[in-house]
Amino acid sequence: MSTSKLRPISRQSTEAIVTDTLREYIVSGEVPPGQRLTEIALSEQLGVARATLRAALLRLTAEGIVVQIPYTGWQVAQLSAKDVWEIWTLRGSLESLASRLAAARREPEVRAALEAAISEFLDACAAGDLARMNAADFALHRAIVDASGHSRLAAQYHVVEQQVRLFIATSNSRVATGPSDIVAQHEPLIAALRAGDGEAAAQAAWLHDESEGNRLMSWIRAQESAGDQTAGDQAGA
Repeated sequence: MSTSKLRPISRQSTEAIVTDTLREYIVSGEVPPGQRLTEIALSEQLGVARATLRAALLRLTAEGIVVQIPYTGWQVAQLSAKDVWEIWTLRGSLESLASRLAAARREPEVRAALEAAISEFLDACAAGDLARMNAADFALHRAIVDASGHSRLAAQYHVVEQQVRLFIATSNSRVATGPSDIVAQHEPLIAALRAGDGEAAAQAAWLHDESEGNRLMSWIRAQESAGDQTAGDQAGA
């Protein structure tokens, strides 16, 4: 009997499992930016020691999706307009190059992987499930990076990918007007990838990230202005 296709079973530590669970919870889009994360409540809910939970939160802090507040605790990262600008411009540069390279690839397995990611994204949007849409949205962009065949680009993207996931989740849940809006944002990029047009794919990727970034920055500034107005009203009361 041939065993050539068998792969070793990966054993994950409890800390790794807790980290993965919390990461998916945070980037699901169902957790509001700035939400407090209480060690006692989370450790009890997950059934793990607080030391294990704390190690997981420190890992997510390093990834940029959790913030540790001295003497206070933890909270989900709350993106500022500058954060969004930095993420979308960096993301746009990486994804634009990745899209140009991916569109030019002709290997059947590469085309099949891209088409599978596109199909899952469209199916998720049709189903209207926010967490699934957010996961499929990021998975599509990650598939494009993988399809580029550029290992150094992929390594750089990995450094910021959790912040990109938080960016996508915040945008889709707070700014987008619904699944059809999210699909429309990606249609030029999908069309260019399917057509194998590298230049059009690069331009579509940049414009998508720029448009989404600008919309999210506008939303954040509006929230900040509303908060300042509320604080001013309370101070004058």
